[in-house]
Amino acid sequence: MTFRFYPLVSGSLYSFTDWNGIAAPRFIGLGNYIEIVHDPVFWDMMRNCAVVICTLPIWVGLPLILAIFIHLGVPGRGFYRAAFFFPIVLSSIIIGTMFSIILRFDGSFNQFLAAMGLEPVDWLGDQRFALFSVICVAIWAHFGMNVLIFLSGLSTVPPELIDAAKVDGASLGQIIRKIIIPLLRSSIEFVAVITTITILTSMFGLIYMMTAGGPGTSTYMPEFLIWIMQGEFNRLGYASALSVILFLAVAVIGALQIRMMKSDWK
Repeated sequence: MTFRFYPLVSGSLYSFTDWNGIAAPRFIGLGNYIEIVHDPVFWDMMRNCAVVICTLPIWVGLPLILAIFIHLGVPGRGFYRAAFFFPIVLSSIIIGTMFSIILRFDGSFNQFLAAMGLEPVDWLGDQRFALFSVICVAIWAHFGMNVLIFLSGLSTVPPELIDAAKVDGASLGQIIRKIIIPLLRSSIEFVAVITTITILTSMFGLIYMMTAGGPGTSTYMPEFLIWIMQGEFNRLGYASALSVILFLAVAVIGALQIRMMKSDWK
Protein backbone atom coordinates (compact mmCIF):
# COMPACT_ATOMS: atom_id res chain seq x y z
CA MET A 1 0.00 0.00 0.00
CA THR A 2 2.84 2.37 0.79
CA PHE A 3 4.35 2.01 -2.67
CA ARG A 4 0.98 2.85 -4.23
CA PHE A 5 -0.19 5.75 -2.11
CA TYR A 6 3.09 7.51 -1.38
CA PRO A 7 3.80 8.42 -5.05
CA LEU A 8 0.16 9.48 -5.48
CA VAL A 9 0.19 11.72 -2.42
CA SER A 10 3.65 13.17 -3.07
CA GLY A 11 2.84 13.84 -6.73
CA SER A 12 -0.35 15.61 -5.69
CA LEU A 13 1.59 17.78 -3.24
CA TYR A 14 4.24 18.63 -5.85
CA SER A 15 1.45 19.77 -8.20
CA PHE A 16 1.02 22.81 -5.92
CA THR A 17 4.68 23.80 -6.24
CA ASP A 18 7.09 25.34 -8.69
CA TRP A 19 9.86 22.72 -8.80
CA ASN A 20 12.61 21.92 -11.28
CA GLY A 21 13.72 18.72 -9.56
CA ILE A 22 16.91 20.30 -8.18
CA ALA A 23 16.11 23.32 -6.04
CA ALA A 24 13.69 23.12 -3.16
CA PRO A 25 10.02 23.13 -4.23
CA ARG A 26 8.30 26.50 -3.91
CA PHE A 27 4.62 26.45 -2.95
CA ILE A 28 2.46 28.32 -5.48
CA GLY A 29 -0.99 26.99 -4.62
CA LEU A 30 -3.20 26.53 -7.67
CA GLY A 31 -0.73 28.31 -9.95
CA ASN A 32 0.05 25.25 -12.07
CA TYR A 33 -3.63 24.40 -12.52
CA ILE A 34 -4.49 27.97 -13.49
CA GLU A 35 -1.66 27.95 -16.03
CA ILE A 36 -2.87 24.63 -17.44
CA VAL A 37 -6.37 26.04 -18.01
CA HIS A 38 -4.86 28.89 -20.06
CA ASP A 39 -2.30 26.74 -21.89
CA PRO A 40 -3.28 26.26 -25.59
CA VAL A 41 -1.05 23.18 -25.80
CA PHE A 42 -3.13 21.53 -23.08
CA TRP A 43 -6.32 22.16 -25.04
CA ASP A 44 -4.72 20.84 -28.23
CA MET A 45 -3.93 17.68 -26.27
CA MET A 46 -7.49 17.50 -24.97
CA ARG A 47 -8.83 17.80 -28.49
CA ASN A 48 -6.61 14.92 -29.56
CA CYS A 49 -7.85 12.83 -26.64
CA ALA A 50 -11.46 13.52 -27.62
CA VAL A 51 -10.76 12.42 -31.19
CA VAL A 52 -9.11 9.19 -30.07
CA ILE A 53 -11.83 8.38 -27.52
CA CYS A 54 -14.43 8.83 -30.27
CA THR A 55 -12.83 5.81 -31.96
CA LEU A 56 -13.54 3.63 -28.88
CA PRO A 57 -16.30 1.67 -30.67
CA ILE A 58 -13.69 0.51 -33.19
CA TRP A 59 -11.26 -0.54 -30.43
CA VAL A 60 -14.03 -2.62 -28.84
CA GLY A 61 -16.25 -3.61 -31.76
CA LEU A 62 -13.73 -5.08 -34.19
CA PRO A 63 -12.11 -7.44 -31.64
CA LEU A 64 -15.57 -8.47 -30.46
CA ILE A 65 -16.70 -9.36 -33.98
CA LEU A 66 -13.53 -11.32 -34.72
CA ALA A 67 -13.68 -13.15 -31.38
CA ILE A 68 -17.28 -14.19 -32.05
CA PHE A 69 -16.45 -15.59 -35.47
CA ILE A 70 -13.40 -17.40 -34.11
CA HIS A 71 -15.57 -18.86 -31.32
CA LEU A 72 -18.23 -19.96 -33.79
CA GLY A 73 -15.64 -21.89 -35.79
CA VAL A 74 -14.54 -19.68 -38.70
CA PRO A 75 -12.00 -21.54 -40.88
CA GLY A 76 -8.39 -20.70 -40.00
CA ARG A 77 -9.23 -19.57 -36.48
CA GLY A 78 -5.87 -20.85 -35.20
CA PHE A 79 -4.07 -18.59 -37.66
CA TYR A 80 -6.19 -15.59 -36.65
CA ARG A 81 -5.43 -16.21 -32.98
CA ALA A 82 -1.69 -16.20 -33.64
CA ALA A 83 -1.74 -13.31 -36.12
CA PHE A 84 -3.64 -10.92 -33.88
CA PHE A 85 -1.86 -11.97 -30.71
CA PHE A 86 1.60 -11.33 -32.21
CA PRO A 87 1.65 -7.51 -31.66
CA ILE A 88 1.11 -8.05 -27.93
CA VAL A 89 4.61 -9.47 -27.51
CA LEU A 90 6.18 -6.40 -29.16
CA SER A 91 6.95 -3.25 -27.19
CA SER A 92 5.40 0.04 -28.26
CA ILE A 93 8.88 1.31 -29.13
CA ILE A 94 9.41 -1.54 -31.60
CA ILE A 95 5.95 -1.10 -33.10
CA GLY A 96 6.40 2.67 -33.36
CA THR A 97 9.79 2.28 -35.02
CA MET A 98 8.45 -0.28 -37.47
CA PHE A 99 5.51 1.85 -38.56
CA SER A 100 7.56 5.05 -38.65
CA ILE A 101 9.54 3.34 -41.41
CA ILE A 102 6.50 1.90 -43.16
CA LEU A 103 4.49 5.15 -43.10
CA ARG A 104 7.20 7.70 -43.87
CA PHE A 105 6.83 9.59 -47.13
CA ASP A 106 9.20 7.29 -49.03
CA GLY A 107 8.13 4.21 -47.07
CA SER A 108 6.70 0.95 -48.31
CA PHE A 109 3.05 1.95 -47.81
CA ASN A 110 3.35 4.95 -50.11
CA GLN A 111 5.25 2.77 -52.57
CA PHE A 112 2.26 0.43 -52.54
CA LEU A 113 -0.09 3.37 -53.15
CA ALA A 114 2.09 4.52 -56.04
CA ALA A 115 1.92 1.04 -57.55
CA MET A 116 -1.87 1.32 -57.36
CA GLY A 117 -1.72 4.64 -59.21
CA LEU A 118 -2.45 6.77 -56.14
CA GLU A 119 -0.63 9.84 -54.88
CA PRO A 120 1.68 9.39 -51.85
CA VAL A 121 0.54 10.80 -48.51
CA ASP A 122 2.69 12.25 -45.74
CA TRP A 123 1.05 10.07 -43.10
CA LEU A 124 3.24 11.22 -40.22
CA GLY A 125 4.15 14.75 -41.30
CA ASP A 126 0.75 16.12 -42.26
CA GLN A 127 -1.55 17.37 -39.49
CA ARG A 128 -4.56 15.95 -41.32
CA PHE A 129 -3.25 12.39 -41.18
CA ALA A 130 -0.72 12.10 -38.33
CA LEU A 131 -3.17 11.46 -35.49
CA PHE A 132 -5.23 9.15 -37.69
CA SER A 133 -2.09 7.13 -38.46
CA VAL A 134 -1.16 6.82 -34.78
CA ILE A 135 -4.71 5.73 -33.92
CA CYS A 136 -4.69 3.00 -36.56
CA VAL A 137 -1.35 1.64 -35.36
CA ALA A 138 -2.51 1.76 -31.72
CA ILE A 139 -5.67 -0.19 -32.57
CA TRP A 140 -3.57 -2.80 -34.38
CA ALA A 141 -1.14 -3.03 -31.46
CA HIS A 142 -3.88 -3.64 -28.85
CA PHE A 143 -6.29 -5.59 -31.04
CA GLY A 144 -5.04 -9.03 -30.03
CA MET A 145 -5.39 -8.51 -26.29
CA ASN A 146 -9.01 -7.46 -26.66
CA VAL A 147 -9.69 -10.49 -28.86
CA LEU A 148 -8.27 -12.78 -26.18
CA ILE A 149 -10.40 -11.14 -23.48
CA PHE A 150 -13.52 -11.64 -25.55
CA LEU A 151 -12.57 -15.24 -26.36
CA SER A 152 -12.17 -15.85 -22.64
CA GLY A 153 -15.65 -14.42 -22.06
CA LEU A 154 -17.09 -16.48 -24.91
CA SER A 155 -15.77 -19.66 -23.33
CA THR A 156 -18.33 -19.14 -20.54
CA VAL A 157 -21.29 -18.98 -22.98
CA PRO A 158 -23.21 -22.27 -22.71
CA PRO A 159 -23.02 -23.94 -26.15
CA GLU A 160 -26.45 -25.50 -25.64
CA LEU A 161 -28.01 -22.04 -25.78
CA ILE A 162 -26.52 -21.44 -29.21
CA ASP A 163 -27.51 -24.93 -30.39
CA ALA A 164 -31.07 -24.42 -29.15
CA ALA A 165 -31.29 -21.08 -30.92
CA LYS A 166 -30.13 -22.69 -34.17
CA VAL A 167 -32.76 -25.43 -33.80
CA ASP A 168 -35.41 -22.73 -33.33
CA GLY A 169 -34.30 -21.14 -36.60
CA ALA A 170 -32.45 -18.12 -35.23
CA SER A 171 -30.13 -16.40 -37.66
CA LEU A 172 -26.48 -15.70 -36.91
CA GLY A 173 -27.29 -12.03 -36.31
CA GLN A 174 -30.04 -12.93 -33.86
CA ILE A 175 -27.76 -15.34 -31.99
CA ILE A 176 -25.13 -12.64 -31.64
CA ARG A 177 -27.58 -9.89 -30.58
CA LYS A 178 -29.88 -11.90 -28.33
CA ILE A 179 -27.53 -14.44 -26.75
CA ILE A 180 -23.83 -13.77 -27.15
CA ILE A 181 -23.61 -10.01 -26.60
CA PRO A 182 -25.86 -9.93 -23.48
CA LEU A 183 -23.82 -12.76 -21.95
CA LEU A 184 -20.61 -10.84 -22.72
CA ARG A 185 -21.75 -7.72 -20.87
CA SER A 186 -19.02 -7.87 -18.23
CA SER A 187 -16.31 -8.52 -20.86
CA ILE A 188 -17.50 -5.59 -22.99
CA GLU A 189 -17.51 -3.28 -19.97
CA PHE A 190 -14.04 -4.43 -18.97
CA VAL A 191 -12.58 -3.97 -22.47
CA ALA A 192 -14.18 -0.52 -22.82
CA VAL A 193 -12.72 0.65 -19.52
CA ILE A 194 -9.20 -0.70 -20.03
CA THR A 195 -9.18 0.58 -23.61
CA THR A 196 -10.05 4.08 -22.43
CA ILE A 197 -7.24 3.89 -19.89
CA THR A 198 -4.92 2.64 -22.64
CA ILE A 199 -5.86 5.55 -24.88
CA LEU A 200 -5.08 8.07 -22.17
CA THR A 201 -2.01 6.47 -20.59
CA SER A 202 -0.27 4.01 -22.93
CA MET A 203 0.39 5.68 -26.27
CA PHE A 204 3.64 7.44 -25.38
CA GLY A 205 5.93 4.91 -27.07
CA LEU A 206 4.05 5.02 -30.38
CA ILE A 207 3.84 8.81 -30.42
CA TYR A 208 7.48 9.28 -29.45
CA MET A 209 8.76 6.97 -32.19
CA MET A 210 6.27 7.82 -34.94
CA THR A 211 5.69 11.57 -34.73
CA ALA A 212 7.44 12.96 -31.61
CA GLY A 213 4.15 14.73 -30.91
CA GLY A 214 4.10 16.54 -34.22
CA PRO A 215 3.55 18.02 -36.58
CA GLY A 216 3.07 20.85 -34.13
CA THR A 217 0.91 19.49 -31.31
CA SER A 218 -1.34 17.41 -33.56
CA THR A 219 -0.45 14.09 -31.86
CA TYR A 220 0.11 15.26 -28.29
CA MET A 221 -1.47 12.94 -25.73
CA PRO A 222 -1.39 13.23 -21.91
CA GLU A 223 1.70 11.10 -21.28
CA PHE A 224 3.64 12.86 -23.99
CA LEU A 225 2.79 16.33 -22.69
CA ILE A 226 3.76 15.27 -19.16
CA TRP A 227 7.07 13.95 -20.45
CA ILE A 228 7.74 17.17 -22.38
CA MET A 229 7.15 19.30 -19.31
CA GLN A 230 9.22 17.11 -17.04
CA GLY A 231 11.93 15.77 -19.34
CA GLU A 232 12.59 18.80 -21.55
CA PHE A 233 11.48 21.83 -19.53
CA ASN A 234 12.28 20.46 -16.03
CA ARG A 235 8.90 21.67 -14.80
CA LEU A 236 8.17 18.84 -12.40
CA GLY A 237 5.49 20.75 -10.51
CA TYR A 238 3.61 21.50 -13.72
CA ALA A 239 4.03 17.90 -14.88
CA SER A 240 2.70 16.70 -11.52
CA ALA A 241 -0.39 18.86 -11.96
CA LEU A 242 -0.94 17.36 -15.40
CA SER A 243 -0.54 13.89 -13.89
CA VAL A 244 -3.16 14.62 -11.24
CA ILE A 245 -5.58 15.81 -13.92
CA LEU A 246 -4.90 12.65 -15.94
CA PHE A 247 -5.48 10.45 -12.90
CA LEU A 248 -8.80 12.14 -12.12
CA ALA A 249 -9.88 12.01 -15.77
CA VAL A 250 -9.20 8.27 -16.01
CA ALA A 251 -11.07 7.61 -12.76
CA VAL A 252 -14.10 9.70 -13.74
CA ILE A 253 -14.34 8.40 -17.31
CA GLY A 254 -13.97 4.80 -16.18
CA ALA A 255 -16.69 5.20 -13.55
CA LEU A 256 -19.04 6.92 -16.01
CA GLN A 257 -18.51 4.22 -18.62
CA ILE A 258 -19.35 1.45 -16.19
CA ARG A 259 -22.43 3.29 -14.95
CA MET A 260 -23.70 4.06 -18.46
CA MET A 261 -23.18 0.50 -19.65
CA LYS A 262 -24.92 -0.97 -16.63
CA SER A 263 -27.93 1.29 -17.22
CA ASP A 264 -27.99 0.31 -20.91
CA TRP A 265 -28.15 -3.38 -20.04
CA LYS A 266 -31.05 -3.05 -17.58
